[in-house]
Amino acid sequence: MEKLNLHPYLMFDGNCRAALEFYKGIFGGELNVMTYGDLDGSCPDGVRDQVMHGTLMGGAIDFMAGDAPDGMPLGTGKINLSLSGTDERELRETYEALSEGGTVVVPLDRQMWGDIFGAFQDKFGIDWMMNIRTE
Repeated sequence: MEKLNLHPYLMFDGNCRAALEFYKGIFGGELNVMTYGDLDGSCPDGVRDQVMHGTLMGGAIDFMAGDAPDGMPLGTGKINLSLSGTDERELRETYEALSEGGTVVVPLDRQMWGDIFGAFQDKFGIDWMMNIRTE
Protein backbone atom coordinates (compact mmCIF):
# COMPACT_ATOMS: atom_id res chain seq x y z
CA MET A 1 0.00 0.00 0.00
CA GLU A 2 1.30 3.44 -0.94
CA LYS A 3 1.93 5.78 1.98
CA LEU A 4 -0.63 8.61 2.07
CA ASN A 5 0.53 12.10 2.98
CA LEU A 6 -1.41 14.13 5.54
CA HIS A 7 -0.53 17.85 5.73
CA PRO A 8 -2.23 20.56 7.77
CA TYR A 9 -3.68 23.14 5.34
CA LEU A 10 -3.82 26.39 7.24
CA MET A 11 -6.09 29.22 6.13
CA PHE A 12 -5.29 32.88 6.81
CA ASP A 13 -6.99 36.21 6.31
CA GLY A 14 -4.40 37.99 4.15
CA ASN A 15 -1.27 37.29 6.20
CA CYS A 16 -0.37 33.80 4.97
CA ARG A 17 3.02 34.75 3.55
CA ALA A 18 4.14 36.31 6.84
CA ALA A 19 2.89 33.24 8.75
CA LEU A 20 4.73 30.81 6.45
CA GLU A 21 7.93 32.85 6.70
CA PHE A 22 7.55 32.78 10.48
CA TYR A 23 7.08 28.98 10.47
CA LYS A 24 10.08 28.61 8.17
CA GLY A 25 12.20 30.53 10.67
CA ILE A 26 11.19 28.08 13.36
CA PHE A 27 10.92 24.75 11.52
CA GLY A 28 13.14 25.21 8.44
CA GLY A 29 12.19 23.71 5.09
CA GLU A 30 11.65 25.04 1.60
CA LEU A 31 8.97 27.69 1.10
CA ASN A 32 7.05 27.88 -2.21
CA VAL A 33 4.25 30.38 -2.75
CA MET A 34 1.79 30.94 -5.61
CA THR A 35 -0.23 34.14 -5.33
CA TYR A 36 -3.67 34.85 -6.76
CA GLY A 37 -1.90 37.28 -9.11
CA ASP A 38 0.37 34.48 -10.35
CA LEU A 39 -2.68 32.40 -11.23
CA ASP A 40 -4.87 35.12 -12.71
CA GLY A 41 -3.31 38.42 -13.78
CA SER A 42 -6.75 40.03 -13.90
CA CYS A 43 -7.55 39.47 -10.23
CA PRO A 44 -8.35 42.51 -8.04
CA ASP A 45 -5.35 44.47 -6.73
CA GLY A 46 -6.44 43.78 -3.15
CA VAL A 47 -5.80 40.04 -3.49
CA ARG A 48 -3.04 40.01 -6.13
CA ASP A 49 -0.26 39.41 -3.56
CA GLN A 50 -2.26 37.14 -1.28
CA VAL A 51 -1.24 33.50 -1.22
CA MET A 52 -3.41 31.20 -3.36
CA HIS A 53 -1.30 28.19 -2.37
CA GLY A 54 1.85 27.97 -0.30
CA THR A 55 3.92 25.06 0.89
CA LEU A 56 6.59 24.70 3.51
CA MET A 57 8.14 21.28 3.10
CA GLY A 58 11.23 19.39 4.17
CA GLY A 59 11.64 20.92 7.61
CA ALA A 60 10.60 19.52 10.96
CA ILE A 61 6.92 19.94 9.99
CA ASP A 62 5.31 20.15 6.55
CA PHE A 63 2.61 22.78 5.98
CA MET A 64 0.35 23.83 3.16
CA ALA A 65 -1.49 27.13 3.47
CA GLY A 66 -3.29 29.93 1.71
CA ASP A 67 -5.21 33.15 2.19
CA ALA A 68 -8.96 32.53 2.26
CA PRO A 69 -10.77 33.98 -0.75
CA ASP A 70 -13.18 36.85 -0.01
CA GLY A 71 -16.34 35.62 1.60
CA MET A 72 -14.88 32.31 2.79
CA PRO A 73 -15.44 32.05 6.55
CA LEU A 74 -12.32 31.08 8.47
CA GLY A 75 -13.85 29.94 11.73
CA THR A 76 -11.89 29.74 14.93
CA GLY A 77 -8.81 27.55 14.61
CA LYS A 78 -10.27 25.97 11.47
CA ILE A 79 -8.02 23.50 9.65
CA ASN A 80 -8.50 21.63 6.37
CA LEU A 81 -6.82 18.23 6.28
CA SER A 82 -5.33 17.48 2.88
CA LEU A 83 -4.63 13.96 1.67
CA SER A 84 -2.61 13.44 -1.49
CA GLY A 85 -0.89 10.72 -3.43
CA THR A 86 -0.74 9.00 -6.81
CA ASP A 87 -2.75 5.83 -6.15
CA GLU A 88 -6.03 6.93 -7.72
CA ARG A 89 -8.00 3.81 -6.79
CA GLU A 90 -6.98 3.95 -3.14
CA LEU A 91 -7.57 7.68 -2.84
CA ARG A 92 -10.97 7.50 -4.53
CA GLU A 93 -11.98 4.76 -2.08
CA THR A 94 -10.70 6.87 0.81
CA TYR A 95 -12.61 9.92 -0.48
CA GLU A 96 -15.84 7.92 -0.72
CA ALA A 97 -15.43 6.37 2.74
CA LEU A 98 -14.53 9.64 4.48
CA SER A 99 -17.24 11.70 2.77
CA GLU A 100 -20.06 9.19 3.44
CA GLY A 101 -22.67 10.94 5.54
CA GLY A 102 -20.90 14.27 5.13
CA THR A 103 -21.20 17.20 2.75
CA VAL A 104 -19.34 17.25 -0.57
CA VAL A 105 -18.03 20.75 -1.28
CA VAL A 106 -16.08 20.04 -4.48
CA PRO A 107 -16.81 16.74 -6.25
CA LEU A 108 -13.72 14.66 -6.95
CA ASP A 109 -12.82 15.64 -10.51
CA ARG A 110 -9.92 16.76 -12.74
CA GLN A 111 -8.97 20.38 -12.11
CA MET A 112 -7.26 23.16 -14.10
CA TRP A 113 -3.83 22.27 -12.65
CA GLY A 114 -4.17 18.75 -14.07
CA ASP A 115 -4.73 16.74 -10.90
CA ILE A 116 -7.93 15.20 -9.61
CA PHE A 117 -9.24 17.15 -6.63
CA GLY A 118 -12.21 17.09 -4.31
CA ALA A 119 -13.22 18.59 -0.98
CA PHE A 120 -15.81 17.68 1.64
CA GLN A 121 -16.76 18.01 5.27
CA ASP A 122 -17.09 14.63 6.92
CA LYS A 123 -20.00 13.66 9.17
CA PHE A 124 -18.04 14.84 12.20
CA GLY A 125 -17.51 18.35 10.82
CA ILE A 126 -13.86 17.86 9.80
CA ASP A 127 -12.92 19.55 6.53
CA TRP A 128 -10.89 17.49 4.05
CA MET A 129 -9.28 18.08 0.67
CA MET A 130 -8.09 15.25 -1.57
CA ASN A 131 -5.62 15.70 -4.43
CA ILE A 132 -4.73 12.79 -6.70
CA ARG A 133 -1.53 13.71 -8.50
CA THR A 134 -1.49 12.74 -12.15
CA GLU A 135 2.03 12.44 -13.46
